[in-house]
Amino acid sequence: MTFKLSLITLATFALSGCINDTSKLSLEEQAKIIHEKAIVLDTHNDFSNANFVEDKNYTMRLKSQVNLPKMKEGGLDVSWLIVYTGQGELNEEGFTNAHKKAMEKFNSIHRLTKEIAPDQIELALSSDDVRRILKSGKKVAMIGVENGYPIGTDISNVKKFYDLGARYMSLAHNGHSQLSDSNTGDKDKKWLHNGLSDLGKQVLVEMNKWGIMVDISHPSKTANMQMMALSKAPVIASHSASRAMYDHSRNLDDEELLALKKNGGVVQTVAFRSYIDGEKSKNFAKVKFDIYQKIALAQGTKILTKKERKALSANKLDEYWDLYDSISVQAQAEIDAISDTIEQVNVSDFVDHIDYIVELIGIDHVGISSDFDGGGGINGWNDASETFNVTLELVKRGYNAQDIEKLWGENLLRVLDDVQKVAKEIQAKS
Repeated sequence: MTFKLSLITLATFALSGCINDTSKLSLEEQAKIIHEKAIVLDTHNDFSNANFVEDKNYTMRLKSQVNLPKMKEGGLDVSWLIVYTGQGELNEEGFTNAHKKAMEKFNSIHRLTKEIAPDQIELALSSDDVRRILKSGKKVAMIGVENGYPIGTDISNVKKFYDLGARYMSLAHNGHSQLSDSNTGDKDKKWLHNGLSDLGKQVLVEMNKWGIMVDISHPSKTANMQMMALSKAPVIASHSASRAMYDHSRNLDDEELLALKKNGGVVQTVAFRSYIDGEKSKNFAKVKFDIYQKIALAQGTKILTKKERKALSANKLDEYWDLYDSISVQAQAEIDAISDTIEQVNVSDFVDHIDYIVELIGIDHVGISSDFDGGGGINGWNDASETFNVTLELVKRGYNAQDIEKLWGENLLRVLDDVQKVAKEIQAKS
């Protein structure tokens, strides 16, 4: 609360002319003014349906990295909530189950904004909505779809998702979908479509028609290059970093980034440890795992591997994550005690990726995302309450107010405007 009051006071003085020369302020004071004025927008926040119910929801300061109290503490204005569906079998049963899960996610978001906290957060469908809602004093929710798998083979689902509020969608996640190859094919060089499938190309056309931004985070490079060539509107990468800075298949290489610039799109640089600096990430994760495992074994249980978790039923998996959350709380003091002795991926490492991409493709094509509650988070920006730390680092690097406003929200909103303009033109011709 103290931070927010001082931030507002400084911004009021500066914007009213009481502070004529902001260069006389400390870097932190300058950053606070910029942070308050900017539309601070994060394009990728996962969530659990269990946190969108009457007695447990985002009005509370939950363990989740994103919720309304933490958004307010960190000055995060806009949270893109993600309708995520894991990749399953490419058959009717798989498509039906995925569609059901996607609808549950859509329903949770609508429940938050219409029933649980309509006085605190509202769903935006356009950049005009974002500005109007923020002016009213409320936070903003927007919707992205991660993985086009729940579209199934019914292209009319694109319009259905649009009507439910989706404003971006990726055509694949981890594993090849019926629409597109995934970046995960990089590992064994086994591809299903050699890029996009014919159905995927049709879905892209529908996305252009209705005004859903095409998201090139997660699909394969070949699919990404095809999408940027085929799309009549700019595309986004909702949560990716630079492959030149760290060689991970989830990151975009220079060829992809330059194609994105030519396309007019924006890459939302992601604060995901293992995409920013995999070696630092692995080293710290190993120490963290050992502490968790020590506590778990002392309680007669154990921390499971990814393979072991996959073998659990849905109910057993929920029980496991409850246990994991309990152990993480018990471990926090010990982790905090050793965290200064182990090099971690931090805000500076993250902004190194932003610097690189800005240098390569220009300030107008770069944004910011966290992937909070989906594995994202770094030392210094590990939940929404720490969002200001990113702005402070940008100010330290010499980015000015206009640059930072572009990075935090204006670039993404400009692309959304362009996509919706193209959609109106296509609809007018059809």
